[in-house]
Amino acid sequence: MSKTIIRITTVPMAFKVLLAGQPRFMREHGYNVILISADGIERDDVIRNEGCEHIIVPMTRKITPFKDLVHFFKLRKLIRKYRPDIVHTHTPKAGLLGMLAAKSAGVKIRIHTVAGLPLMIEKGFKRKLLVFTERLTYGAANHVWPNSNSMMNFILSQNLTGKNKLKVIGNGSSNGVDLKKFSKNNLQKDMLEKIAATIPASSALKILCVGRMVKDKGIEELISVFQHLKKSFPLQLILVGPFEPLLDPLGTETMEIIERDISIVHIKWSDSVEYYMSLAHIFVHPSHREGFPNVILQAGAMQLPVVCSDIPGNTDIIRHNETGLVFKVTNEFDLYDKLKYAIENTDEMLKIANNLHKEIIVWYNRERIHEVILENYGQLLR
Repeated sequence: MSKTIIRITTVPMAFKVLLAGQPRFMREHGYNVILISADGIERDDVIRNEGCEHIIVPMTRKITPFKDLVHFFKLRKLIRKYRPDIVHTHTPKAGLLGMLAAKSAGVKIRIHTVAGLPLMIEKGFKRKLLVFTERLTYGAANHVWPNSNSMMNFILSQNLTGKNKLKVIGNGSSNGVDLKKFSKNNLQKDMLEKIAATIPASSALKILCVGRMVKDKGIEELISVFQHLKKSFPLQLILVGPFEPLLDPLGTETMEIIERDISIVHIKWSDSVEYYMSLAHIFVHPSHREGFPNVILQAGAMQLPVVCSDIPGNTDIIRHNETGLVFKVTNEFDLYDKLKYAIENTDEMLKIANNLHKEIIVWYNRERIHEVILENYGQLLR
Protein backbone atom coordinates (compact mmCIF):
# COMPACT_ATOMS: atom_id res chain seq x y z
CA MET A 1 0.00 0.00 0.00
CA SER A 2 1.37 3.42 -0.96
CA LYS A 3 2.21 5.95 1.73
CA THR A 4 0.18 9.17 1.90
CA ILE A 5 1.63 12.65 2.12
CA ILE A 6 -0.45 15.76 2.73
CA ARG A 7 1.26 18.96 1.58
CA ILE A 8 -0.23 22.23 2.87
CA THR A 9 0.43 25.82 1.78
CA THR A 10 -1.59 28.97 2.39
CA VAL A 11 -2.24 29.72 -1.29
CA PRO A 12 -2.07 27.60 -4.49
CA MET A 13 0.53 29.97 -5.97
CA ALA A 14 3.10 28.22 -3.76
CA PHE A 15 2.33 24.87 -5.42
CA LYS A 16 2.39 26.37 -8.89
CA VAL A 17 5.62 28.35 -8.54
CA LEU A 18 7.63 27.63 -5.39
CA LEU A 19 7.07 23.85 -5.30
CA ALA A 20 6.41 23.22 -8.99
CA GLY A 21 6.93 19.60 -10.01
CA GLN A 22 7.61 18.31 -6.51
CA PRO A 23 4.16 16.77 -5.77
CA ARG A 24 4.18 15.06 -9.19
CA PHE A 25 7.68 13.70 -8.56
CA MET A 26 6.60 12.20 -5.22
CA ARG A 27 3.46 10.72 -6.80
CA GLU A 28 5.53 9.16 -9.59
CA HIS A 29 7.73 7.58 -6.91
CA GLY A 30 4.87 5.76 -5.24
CA TYR A 31 3.33 8.26 -2.82
CA ASN A 32 -0.33 9.24 -2.65
CA VAL A 33 -0.02 13.04 -2.53
CA ILE A 34 -2.87 15.29 -1.38
CA LEU A 35 -2.52 19.07 -1.70
CA ILE A 36 -4.33 21.56 0.53
CA SER A 37 -4.47 25.35 0.24
CA ALA A 38 -6.90 28.22 -0.15
CA ASP A 39 -8.59 28.64 -3.52
CA GLY A 40 -7.00 30.77 -6.23
CA ILE A 41 -6.71 31.24 -9.98
CA GLU A 42 -3.66 28.93 -9.98
CA ARG A 43 -5.59 25.94 -8.58
CA ASP A 44 -6.58 24.45 -11.95
CA ASP A 45 -2.99 24.72 -13.19
CA VAL A 46 -1.75 23.01 -10.02
CA ILE A 47 -4.16 20.06 -10.42
CA ARG A 48 -3.28 19.69 -14.10
CA ASN A 49 0.50 20.08 -13.66
CA GLU A 50 0.91 17.91 -10.55
CA GLY A 51 -1.78 15.29 -11.19
CA CYS A 52 -2.72 15.29 -7.49
CA GLU A 53 -5.94 15.80 -5.58
CA HIS A 54 -6.32 19.36 -4.27
CA ILE A 55 -8.61 20.31 -1.37
CA ILE A 56 -9.61 23.90 -0.57
CA VAL A 57 -9.25 25.25 2.96
CA PRO A 58 -9.66 29.05 2.71
CA MET A 59 -6.70 30.10 4.83
CA THR A 60 -5.56 33.74 4.78
CA ARG A 61 -2.08 35.26 4.99
CA LYS A 62 -3.34 37.87 7.47
CA ILE A 63 -3.93 37.49 11.22
CA THR A 64 -7.55 36.29 11.46
CA PRO A 65 -7.97 34.41 14.80
CA PHE A 66 -11.60 33.29 14.44
CA LYS A 67 -11.20 32.13 10.83
CA ASP A 68 -7.91 30.45 11.74
CA LEU A 69 -9.65 28.40 14.43
CA VAL A 70 -12.30 27.28 11.93
CA HIS A 71 -9.60 26.32 9.43
CA PHE A 72 -7.66 24.43 12.11
CA PHE A 73 -10.65 22.19 12.78
CA LYS A 74 -11.25 21.69 9.06
CA LEU A 75 -7.61 20.66 8.56
CA ARG A 76 -7.76 18.26 11.52
CA LYS A 77 -10.94 16.68 10.12
CA LEU A 78 -9.27 16.19 6.72
CA ILE A 79 -6.11 14.75 8.27
CA ARG A 80 -8.15 12.29 10.32
CA LYS A 81 -10.07 11.30 7.19
CA TYR A 82 -7.00 10.61 5.03
CA ARG A 83 -4.70 9.35 7.83
CA PRO A 84 -1.46 10.46 6.15
CA ASP A 85 1.95 9.05 7.00
CA ILE A 86 3.49 12.52 6.56
CA VAL A 87 2.12 16.05 6.79
CA HIS A 88 4.48 18.60 5.24
CA THR A 89 3.68 22.32 5.47
CA HIS A 90 5.01 25.48 3.85
CA THR A 91 4.37 29.20 4.53
CA PRO A 92 3.77 30.62 8.04
CA LYS A 93 -0.04 30.36 8.30
CA ALA A 94 -0.25 26.90 6.73
CA GLY A 95 2.62 25.80 8.96
CA LEU A 96 0.93 26.99 12.14
CA LEU A 97 -2.49 25.50 11.40
CA GLY A 98 -1.19 22.42 9.60
CA MET A 99 1.34 21.38 12.23
CA LEU A 100 -1.10 21.91 15.11
CA ALA A 101 -3.80 19.97 13.26
CA ALA A 102 -1.41 17.14 12.35
CA LYS A 103 -0.14 16.80 15.91
CA SER A 104 -3.64 16.80 17.38
CA ALA A 105 -4.65 14.15 14.82
CA GLY A 106 -1.74 11.91 15.81
CA VAL A 107 0.39 12.10 12.62
CA LYS A 108 3.84 10.76 13.47
CA ILE A 109 5.90 12.58 10.83
CA ARG A 110 5.24 16.32 10.82
CA ILE A 111 7.56 18.45 8.66
CA HIS A 112 7.52 22.23 8.30
CA THR A 113 9.72 23.95 5.71
CA VAL A 114 10.81 27.50 6.58
CA ALA A 115 11.29 29.54 3.42
CA GLY A 116 11.02 33.01 4.93
CA LEU A 117 10.20 34.72 8.22
CA PRO A 118 8.19 37.98 8.28
CA LEU A 119 9.31 38.50 11.90
CA MET A 120 12.83 39.27 10.64
CA ILE A 121 11.75 42.81 9.75
CA GLU A 122 8.94 43.41 12.26
CA LYS A 123 9.14 45.27 15.57
CA GLY A 124 7.08 45.70 18.72
CA PHE A 125 3.95 43.69 19.48
CA LYS A 126 3.60 42.25 15.97
CA ARG A 127 7.10 40.80 16.16
CA LYS A 128 6.38 39.24 19.56
CA LEU A 129 3.20 37.72 18.16
CA LEU A 130 5.05 36.30 15.15
CA VAL A 131 7.80 34.87 17.38
CA PHE A 132 5.11 33.19 19.49
CA THR A 133 3.37 31.65 16.48
CA GLU A 134 6.66 30.40 14.98
CA ARG A 135 7.57 28.73 18.28
CA LEU A 136 4.11 27.19 18.36
CA THR A 137 4.56 25.86 14.81
CA TYR A 138 8.01 24.40 15.51
CA GLY A 139 6.76 22.93 18.79
CA ALA A 140 4.02 21.05 16.94
CA ALA A 141 6.39 19.90 14.19
CA ASN A 142 8.95 17.20 14.84
CA HIS A 143 11.08 18.13 11.82
CA VAL A 144 11.82 21.73 10.81
CA TRP A 145 13.57 22.23 7.47
CA PRO A 146 14.94 25.78 6.98
CA ASN A 147 15.74 26.19 3.30
CA SER A 148 19.12 27.80 3.93
CA ASN A 149 21.93 27.60 6.47
CA SER A 150 21.51 31.30 7.21
CA MET A 151 17.84 30.73 8.02
CA MET A 152 18.76 27.85 10.33
CA ASN A 153 21.30 30.04 12.14
CA PHE A 154 18.68 32.79 12.53
CA ILE A 155 16.17 30.34 13.99
CA LEU A 156 18.75 29.16 16.50
CA SER A 157 19.81 32.71 17.38
CA GLN A 158 16.19 33.58 18.21
CA ASN A 159 15.65 30.38 20.22
CA LEU A 160 12.65 29.46 18.09
CA THR A 161 13.39 25.73 18.45
CA GLY A 162 16.16 23.31 19.36
CA LYS A 163 18.92 22.22 17.00
CA ASN A 164 17.75 18.59 17.14
CA LYS A 165 14.66 19.43 15.05
CA LEU A 166 16.48 21.43 12.38
CA LYS A 167 17.86 20.21 9.08
CA VAL A 168 18.84 21.94 5.83
CA ILE A 169 18.06 19.72 2.85
CA GLY A 170 21.06 19.42 0.53
CA ASN A 171 22.77 22.78 0.11
CA GLY A 172 19.52 24.65 0.64
CA SER A 173 16.46 25.59 -1.47
CA SER A 174 12.92 24.23 -1.19
CA ASN A 175 12.70 23.14 -4.81
CA GLY A 176 15.87 23.98 -6.74
CA VAL A 177 15.70 25.44 -10.25
CA ASP A 178 14.32 23.85 -13.41
CA LEU A 179 17.39 23.82 -15.67
CA LYS A 180 15.32 22.81 -18.68
CA LYS A 181 13.14 25.90 -18.40
CA PHE A 182 15.83 28.30 -17.20
CA SER A 183 18.33 27.77 -19.97
CA LYS A 184 19.46 30.12 -22.72
CA ASN A 185 19.61 27.14 -25.07
CA ASN A 186 15.94 26.17 -24.64
CA LEU A 187 14.25 29.50 -25.39
CA GLN A 188 11.70 29.61 -28.22
CA LYS A 189 12.38 32.32 -30.78
CA ASP A 190 8.72 33.30 -31.26
CA MET A 191 8.16 33.56 -27.51
CA LEU A 192 11.33 35.63 -27.11
CA GLU A 193 10.06 38.05 -29.75
CA LYS A 194 6.66 38.22 -28.04
CA ILE A 195 8.23 39.04 -24.65
CA ALA A 196 10.62 41.56 -26.21
CA ALA A 197 7.60 43.36 -27.66
CA THR A 198 6.32 44.09 -24.12
CA ILE A 199 9.41 46.25 -23.51
CA PRO A 200 9.73 49.58 -25.36
CA ALA A 201 12.48 49.31 -27.97
CA SER A 202 15.70 50.81 -26.63
CA SER A 203 19.46 50.25 -26.74
CA ALA A 204 19.58 51.09 -23.00
CA LEU A 205 21.07 48.63 -20.54
CA LYS A 206 18.24 46.68 -18.90
CA ILE A 207 18.05 46.11 -15.13
CA LEU A 208 15.55 43.44 -14.08
CA CYS A 209 13.81 42.91 -10.75
CA VAL A 210 11.35 40.04 -10.19
CA GLY A 211 9.07 39.64 -7.18
CA ARG A 212 6.15 41.15 -5.33
CA MET A 213 6.10 44.94 -5.61
CA VAL A 214 6.09 45.68 -1.86
CA LYS A 215 8.29 47.56 0.60
CA ASP A 216 10.04 44.55 2.10
CA LYS A 217 11.29 43.51 -1.33
CA GLY A 218 13.35 46.72 -1.40
CA ILE A 219 11.40 48.23 -4.29
CA GLU A 220 11.31 51.73 -2.81
CA GLU A 221 15.11 51.88 -2.48
CA LEU A 222 15.53 50.46 -5.99
CA ILE A 223 13.23 53.07 -7.55
CA SER A 224 15.05 55.86 -5.71
CA VAL A 225 18.50 54.61 -6.80
CA PHE A 226 17.33 54.10 -10.38
CA GLN A 227 16.24 57.74 -10.58
CA HIS A 228 19.83 58.78 -9.82
CA LEU A 229 21.55 56.19 -12.03
CA LYS A 230 19.59 57.04 -15.15
CA LYS A 231 20.97 60.59 -15.00
CA SER A 232 24.39 59.16 -15.85
CA PHE A 233 23.57 56.06 -17.92
CA PRO A 234 20.99 55.06 -20.56
CA LEU A 235 18.92 52.54 -18.58
CA GLN A 236 15.63 50.68 -18.48
CA LEU A 237 14.24 49.14 -15.29
CA ILE A 238 11.98 46.13 -15.82
CA LEU A 239 9.80 45.16 -12.84
CA VAL A 240 8.02 41.80 -13.00
CA GLY A 241 5.54 41.11 -10.21
CA PRO A 242 2.21 42.22 -8.75
CA PHE A 243 1.45 45.17 -6.52
CA GLU A 244 -0.05 44.07 -3.18
CA PRO A 245 -2.06 47.00 -1.80
CA LEU A 246 -3.22 45.07 1.27
CA LEU A 247 0.15 43.65 2.35
CA ASP A 248 3.09 46.02 2.86
CA PRO A 249 2.11 48.40 0.01
CA LEU A 250 4.53 50.76 -1.69
CA GLY A 251 4.35 54.46 -0.82
CA THR A 252 2.40 56.87 -3.00
CA GLU A 253 5.54 58.60 -4.33
CA THR A 254 7.10 55.30 -5.45
CA MET A 255 3.87 54.21 -7.14
CA GLU A 256 3.64 57.50 -9.01
CA ILE A 257 7.22 57.20 -10.27
CA ILE A 258 6.60 53.64 -11.54
CA GLU A 259 3.46 54.77 -13.36
CA ARG A 260 4.86 57.91 -15.02
CA ASP A 261 8.54 57.09 -15.70
CA ILE A 262 8.78 55.85 -19.28
CA SER A 263 12.14 54.18 -18.55
CA ILE A 264 10.41 51.86 -16.04
CA VAL A 265 8.46 48.92 -17.43
CA HIS A 266 6.09 47.14 -15.05
CA ILE A 267 4.83 43.64 -15.92
CA LYS A 268 2.16 42.60 -13.41
CA TRP A 269 2.92 38.89 -13.73
CA SER A 270 4.55 36.44 -16.10
CA ASP A 271 4.95 32.67 -16.28
CA SER A 272 7.85 33.31 -18.66
CA VAL A 273 10.35 35.05 -16.37
CA GLU A 274 13.22 33.25 -18.11
CA TYR A 275 12.59 35.32 -21.27
CA TYR A 276 12.83 38.60 -19.38
CA MET A 277 16.05 37.30 -17.82
CA SER A 278 17.44 36.52 -21.27
CA LEU A 279 16.75 40.11 -22.39
CA ALA A 280 18.18 41.79 -19.28
CA HIS A 281 21.79 42.74 -18.55
CA ILE A 282 21.69 42.90 -14.72
CA PHE A 283 19.42 41.22 -12.18
CA VAL A 284 18.85 43.10 -8.92
CA HIS A 285 17.27 41.62 -5.79
CA PRO A 286 17.12 44.27 -3.03
CA SER A 287 14.85 42.29 -0.67
CA HIS A 288 14.84 42.93 3.10
CA ARG A 289 14.17 39.30 4.02
CA GLU A 290 14.29 35.93 2.27
CA GLY A 291 14.44 32.24 2.95
CA PHE A 292 16.32 31.00 -0.10
CA PRO A 293 15.37 33.10 -3.13
CA ASN A 294 14.40 31.12 -6.21
CA VAL A 295 14.73 34.18 -8.43
CA ILE A 296 18.47 34.36 -7.77
CA LEU A 297 18.83 30.69 -8.70
CA GLN A 298 16.84 31.35 -11.86
CA ALA A 299 18.92 34.40 -12.80
CA GLY A 300 22.07 32.38 -12.21
CA ALA A 301 20.79 29.55 -14.38
CA MET A 302 20.19 32.14 -17.13
CA GLN A 303 23.79 33.41 -16.69
CA LEU A 304 22.48 36.85 -15.71
CA PRO A 305 24.76 38.91 -13.40
CA VAL A 306 23.24 39.34 -9.92
CA VAL A 307 23.32 42.29 -7.50
CA CYS A 308 21.57 41.52 -4.20
CA SER A 309 21.19 42.62 -0.57
CA ASP A 310 23.33 41.08 2.19
CA ILE A 311 20.52 39.18 3.91
CA PRO A 312 20.25 35.52 4.95
CA GLY A 313 19.24 33.46 1.94
CA ASN A 314 20.79 35.79 -0.61
CA THR A 315 24.25 35.36 0.88
CA ASP A 316 23.86 31.57 0.93
CA ILE A 317 23.97 31.76 -2.86
CA ILE A 318 25.90 34.94 -3.67
CA ARG A 319 29.45 35.59 -2.50
CA HIS A 320 30.57 39.16 -3.14
CA ASN A 321 32.82 39.52 -6.19
CA GLU A 322 32.77 35.72 -6.72
CA THR A 323 29.23 34.83 -7.77
CA GLY A 324 27.64 38.29 -7.72
CA LEU A 325 27.71 41.68 -6.01
CA VAL A 326 26.30 42.19 -2.50
CA PHE A 327 25.19 45.50 -0.98
CA LYS A 328 24.07 46.47 2.53
CA VAL A 329 20.34 45.91 2.83
CA THR A 330 18.20 49.12 2.65
CA ASN A 331 21.37 51.19 2.03
CA GLU A 332 20.68 53.26 -1.08
CA PHE A 333 24.24 54.58 -1.32
CA ASP A 334 25.68 51.05 -1.37
CA LEU A 335 23.05 49.83 -3.83
CA TYR A 336 23.92 52.78 -6.08
CA ASP A 337 27.64 51.94 -5.92
CA LYS A 338 27.13 48.24 -6.69
CA LEU A 339 24.76 48.86 -9.59
CA LYS A 340 27.07 51.55 -10.98
CA TYR A 341 29.99 49.09 -10.84
CA ALA A 342 27.90 46.42 -12.61
CA ILE A 343 26.87 48.90 -15.32
CA GLU A 344 30.46 50.05 -15.94
CA ASN A 345 32.06 46.58 -15.80
CA THR A 346 29.85 44.34 -17.91
CA ASP A 347 32.65 41.95 -18.98
CA GLU A 348 33.71 41.35 -15.37
CA MET A 349 30.08 40.81 -14.35
CA LEU A 350 29.65 38.15 -17.04
CA LYS A 351 32.65 36.26 -15.64
CA ILE A 352 31.13 36.40 -12.16
CA ALA A 353 27.77 35.25 -13.56
CA ASN A 354 29.50 32.27 -15.16
CA ASN A 355 30.87 31.26 -11.74
CA LEU A 356 27.33 31.31 -10.31
CA HIS A 357 25.99 29.34 -13.27
CA LYS A 358 28.47 26.50 -12.65
CA GLU A 359 27.49 26.23 -8.97
CA ILE A 360 23.77 26.19 -9.71
CA ILE A 361 24.14 23.35 -12.20
CA VAL A 362 25.95 21.24 -9.58
CA TRP A 363 24.04 22.06 -6.38
CA TYR A 364 20.60 23.43 -7.22
CA ASN A 365 19.35 21.31 -10.10
CA ARG A 366 15.65 20.72 -9.34
CA GLU A 367 15.93 17.00 -10.03
CA ARG A 368 18.69 16.72 -7.44
CA ILE A 369 16.62 18.57 -4.81
CA HIS A 370 13.63 16.29 -5.45
CA GLU A 371 15.80 13.22 -5.04
CA VAL A 372 17.19 14.50 -1.73
CA ILE A 373 13.70 15.24 -0.35
CA LEU A 374 12.49 11.81 -1.49
CA GLU A 375 15.45 10.21 0.28
CA ASN A 376 14.65 12.12 3.48
CA TYR A 377 11.00 11.03 3.36
CA GLY A 378 12.17 7.43 3.05
CA GLN A 379 14.57 7.75 5.99
CA LEU A 380 11.84 9.19 8.22
CA LEU A 381 9.36 6.47 7.27
CA ARG A 382 11.93 3.76 7.98
